Amino acid sequence: MDYYTILGVPRTASPEEIKKAYRKLAMKHHPDRGGDAAKLQQVNEAYEILSNSDKRSAYDNPQPGFSFNSQDFAHGHNPFGGSPFENMFGQNFGSRTPRNRDVTLAAGINLKEVITGKSLIMQYKLNSGKLETVTVDIPPGAKHGDTIRFQGLGDDGHPRYPRGDLNVRIKVSKVKHWDRDHNNLLTKKHVNIFDLMTGCAIILKTLDEKTVQLKIPKGTKPGQIFSIGGYGIPNINTGVRGDLYVSIEADIPVIDDEDILKDIENIKNKLK
Repeated sequence: MDYYTILGVPRTASPEEIKKAYRKLAMKHHPDRGGDAAKLQQVNEAYEILSNSDKRSAYDNPQPGFSFNSQDFAHGHNPFGGSPFENMFGQNFGSRTPRNRDVTLAAGINLKEVITGKSLIMQYKLNSGKLETVTVDIPPGAKHGDTIRFQGLGDDGHPRYPRGDLNVRIKVSKVKHWDRDHNNLLTKKHVNIFDLMTGCAIILKTLDEKTVQLKIPKGTKPGQIFSIGGYGIPNINTGVRGDLYVSIEADIPVIDDEDILKDIENIKNKLK
């Protein structure tokens, strides 16, 4: 997590610039103003570190082989204060046991796999030279940009200390004709214009290969949207699925038969 990027300031930013950026983002992301609570938490964490000269210095100058953890600074404790590791690393590490660095990898899945979740085999080289092969489970409901942490699967460059974690950043690719809005799925369905006029029932194939019937009332207009509950994307925490929203598009047939065209003309005149 790059705290400077979160606040949108350069690494040379002054304390005043950091404070100004924080206030602006805190107001923007505050839940009472319709903001994102998760982003506000990141903004608060970034400001907590960068607004304190000691914490900022430790963040800007991490020790080789170790990962910076903002929790090390909770309640004003300096993680580099007084430790038997001072002579070894030139810094104090407090009462917390140091650990190896985290490893961060990207994992690509598609929107269909977001519904079901996916197991991935990942390989990466550690500082020790070992080629690590692990199987990680991406849970249903993961979003593009999510980072999933797997404890103890990170680097092992210093064998005396615990391994770091493996952070898997999710990249979700699109599936043609399907879009995502939070935990809802959006799609379009083309229906014959006459079926829209008279009403009909259509069969939809969902993104996860299920079938569901959708009744189209007579007089349905192009662009009208219908919702089908429980066929969206699972909530990553609860597993409860969102809804499927179907936008109706009209298919207008090309008619060359003169008799049929005359019949349609007669119907049109009667409607007038």
